[in-house]
Amino acid sequence: MLRDTVDRLIADTYRFEQRRVYMQSPAGFSRENWRRFADLGLLGLPFAESFGGIGGGGVEVMVLMNAFGRGLVVEPYLACVVLCGGLLRECAAMRPIADLIEGETIFALAHGERQARYALADVATTARRAAGGYVLNGRKTLVLNGDSADRLLVSARTAGGSRDRRGITLFLADRDAKGVGVRGYPTNDGMRAAEIDFDAVRVGADAVVGEVDDALPVIEKVVDQTIAALVAEASGAMTALCDLTADYLKTRQQFGRPIGSFQALQHRFVEMLLASEQAKSMAYLAATAWDSNDAASRARAVSAAKAEIGRGGRFVGQQAVQLHGGIGMTDEYSVGHYFKRLTMIDALFGNADHHLARFADMIAAETAAAQ
Repeated sequence: MLRDTVDRLIADTYRFEQRRVYMQSPAGFSRENWRRFADLGLLGLPFAESFGGIGGGGVEVMVLMNAFGRGLVVEPYLACVVLCGGLLRECAAMRPIADLIEGETIFALAHGERQARYALADVATTARRAAGGYVLNGRKTLVLNGDSADRLLVSARTAGGSRDRRGITLFLADRDAKGVGVRGYPTNDGMRAAEIDFDAVRVGADAVVGEVDDALPVIEKVVDQTIAALVAEASGAMTALCDLTADYLKTRQQFGRPIGSFQALQHRFVEMLLASEQAKSMAYLAATAWDSNDAASRARAVSAAKAEIGRGGRFVGQQAVQLHGGIGMTDEYSVGHYFKRLTMIDALFGNADHHLARFADMIAAETAAAQ
């Protein structure tokens, strides 16, 4: 039922020309579509009924994100619902979750910093105690949909050194609060991100989300879940590329017959299809690890899936462009846009090389511990 609902929604509202219109809006997406998501209950999908949601988990999010990948959806579901919503859920922040589910407030996570690359513990932004609350100072980079968010979920260091695991705390801050500087920009895949400065931004003691000094384990868990959602989205995009390429091979004529009748192109397409099917299997693996409380097992499954998606997505995208010939390079055709999104998915939260190394390190550590 969920898949049918989302497929109908995308078929009705996400033709390629419509997507271009959404991308050109000031927010970079359709606020009307966001309201539709709320009305259909999609914004409450990954939240328990006690939070006002519908009790979905990794499998339900996988179904949704797979459909979003096929439709190249630009609404900030990943950044707001999966990432920020996951952090708010783990910290039992009831009121902000209610605002999110109702579609009244859009959140963005301001966590990444230029010097950190993919190290989640590398946080230099500081939160200094002041009368009645805290003062935030620092700079965040590549904040997904940061320029269209109403509120920011900010990670800042309340104790320890810049790479210590302890000492990181999450805070809620309004995007238009005094001292918050936002520079938004489009990303290569048609989405939006922002650079955000915090210059003596004052927040109250009630702005703290979760435990003081102990936010990193929560961030790591939710980032793993977000990667699982990205893997599902990438799988959907790869499926769409295979479908588009199959149709093109059947209809494009050369030497008096469809180019799909040429054996060399058939072999290349079969390799695309195999990579897409492998991605689908890895999406299932990541989805089943979503709710795991075993951090090592979850991280291992997610890294394996992300590494496979990164390599497979690049291969499928390249082959789709090649098999489409000149039209595959044009901005007016969807193939290149799928390839751009797959390229961005590979870079988000650690590329294929990073996750392959992470996976290898975990296996080596487990082997050493068992000896």
